[in-house]
Formats: sequence, C-alpha cells, structure tokens
Amino acid sequence: MPLVEHLDLPTFARLRKQGHEVLPLDRAVHQDIRELHIGFLNMMPDAALEATERQFIRLVGNCNRIAQLYVYPFSLPELSRSDASRKYIERYYCNFADIKKQGLDALIITGANVANPSLEQESFWEPLMEVVRWADQNVASTLCSCLATHALLKYLYGIEREPLPQKRWGVYSHRISRPGHPLLRDINTRFDVPHSRHNEISRQQLEGAGLTVLVESEAGGVHMAVSPDQFRTIYFQGHPEYDRVSLLKEYKREVLRYAAGELSQPPPLPEFYFSAEAEKIAKAIVAELALGGVGGPERLEQLEAQLEAALDNTWGDTAKAVVNNWLGLVYQVTNLDRTKQFMEHLDADDPLQINSRSELKTGV
Repeated sequence: MPLVEHLDLPTFARLRKQGHEVLPLDRAVHQDIRELHIGFLNMMPDAALEATERQFIRLVGNCNRIAQLYVYPFSLPELSRSDASRKYIERYYCNFADIKKQGLDALIITGANVANPSLEQESFWEPLMEVVRWADQNVASTLCSCLATHALLKYLYGIEREPLPQKRWGVYSHRISRPGHPLLRDINTRFDVPHSRHNEISRQQLEGAGLTVLVESEAGGVHMAVSPDQFRTIYFQGHPEYDRVSLLKEYKREVLRYAAGELSQPPPLPEFYFSAEAEKIAKAIVAELALGGVGGPERLEQLEAQLEAALDNTWGDTAKAVVNNWLGLVYQVTNLDRTKQFMEHLDADDPLQINSRSELKTGV
C-alpha cells in the first residue's frame, strides 16, 4: 500500500520524483477502501487452458496481502474447444454478459493459438474486440499477454507484427528503459523474462504509435510497453507468468514431434534456459532418437525428470513485483463503484498524472 504525504516532509516529494507511490493527503482521505475485481479472459488452447489459468491467478494472488482480490475467469465461445474443455469452462468460468453488468476494476487477456495468416481472420477476433471496446470504457487497466498484445496493437494502432526468422524461445536478460515509471517501482534494473513466440513488434513500431517501452532485451526484444496514457493498457510480449518448467514441457513436446517424424531436424534448445550440463543431457537423448533408439517416450520422461532438477526460475519475483505494482495502482485510481472506470476527479487520458507531471525518467 502507498505512503501518505501527511507531513510537510521533503523526503515525500523526493520519493515521488524517484517513481515511488506517495499519495497526497487530500487524495488519501477521499479514497474508499474495498476489494479488487479482476477479469481473466483465457483464450489459450485446451492443452494450456488450466495451466495458464493457474499461472496468472497465482501471480495475482501472490501480490498484495492486504487487498482482497476476486478473479473472474471467462473465455470466448468462438474458440475451438474439445468437449471436456467446453464442459470445464461451462462449469467453472463466468459469462462475459454477467461480468459487464457487475463491472471490473482490471482485466487480464491471455494469448491464443492462431491458424490464419491475418489475425482479423481468426474466429475470436471480433468477440475479442468486443471485450476490448467494453474494457476501454469500463476497466481501469488491461494487461495483455503475448498474442493478445499483438491483437490489440493491430486493432488500436494498426501495428502489424513481424515474423521472426526463427522462433524466439528461451529466457532472456532484460533492462528497464523507464526506471521512473510507477509500474516499475522497486524493480531490479536488470532481470529475466521467458519468451516463446514466432512474431514480434519492435520498439520502433511501438514508439512510432506513441506508446512507451518500459522493458526490453537486446536478444529478446521488447517485453513490456504501455499505452500513451501510461496505464490503461499494458502490453507483455514475454511470459513472466510461466512456471519454472513451462519451457521444458514445450521443449519435450517438440522432441516428441521429432521422434514421431513430424520434424526433420531436432528442435533447438531454448536459449539461456538450460545449464551446460542440462544441454549435454538433452542433446544425448535427442541423438539417441536420431539413431533410432528404442524406448523414445520412456527416455523423454527421463529427460524431463533429469532436466527439471537442474532448472532455475530467474523471473518469478520480478513478475510478482510488476503485477503487484500494477494492482496497487489500479487500487488507487478505480472507482468505489466497480461499474465505473475511475475515481470521479481523475483524467482518463492521464490517470496516474504522469504525462502532466513529466516526471518519467528516460535513463537508467
């Protein structure tokens, strides 16, 4: 929770200039304290539906230990689903029509699998944009992940994502571009983020559309950016929600495809993810498969067990801190009535009053 500037102490002003959250007294006394209501639009395919649900809800739940956080998962009926997944969604997920009536303070939108050359051709495109249009007028802030980032940037700014020469896959070191931004308060200036994608949107494209790049990697590209108002939409290209073993399981699936003859070449190793010893283990087992070694599935189970013990999670604490900052800021600006977007006196085009103060630092 933020500090309140209840004394005429110079330290408060200095902390605010450094990017710390310090509430003026007049704003603090008029602030209503209540729970937060967060929507979670899960568009992931069946195989990743529940894992992604768990990852994001855990990320939210590991944040602020004072505020009560209510999460409302929902999906889009237009997405292709198995009978089992559709029944799961019907039983446990919420209905978007009901969510609209009740209102939300914040919204998270996941990625999705695509099957067409253009995102506008996907069956989920128009239903997703219906959610986006509603959120733009009713939700204090929306956090987009991966494909959702690309879809919203296409819809809102006409930005076309660019195919990568090869899949960007691994755990990359990132550096904060705007250390004064309140979303990055008390975050390490350098930290890791997993990526797994075939397309990207560059810094030049984002800044050309008026967005602000907050976190990027020399090898991994831009991870985090925000809309021109600095808060209402947050864009992730990476996957800070990933479990320690998420990339390992993805690698195992690719090795299984190779073993089944679906791939002509062994899959590349996720970059900067395995230790040197783990790489030796993975390459040895893949070499056995290439030579027609027997017991492929059993060997792959051994591969997963051996490598899992050697993996490190080098991104989880930072991911939690960023989401904690995000929800803390939502708490400061959202209306007591969750069917309304912001507190009455706030400017929706500058809810954090960053642009008007011009205090955002550009150096590290």
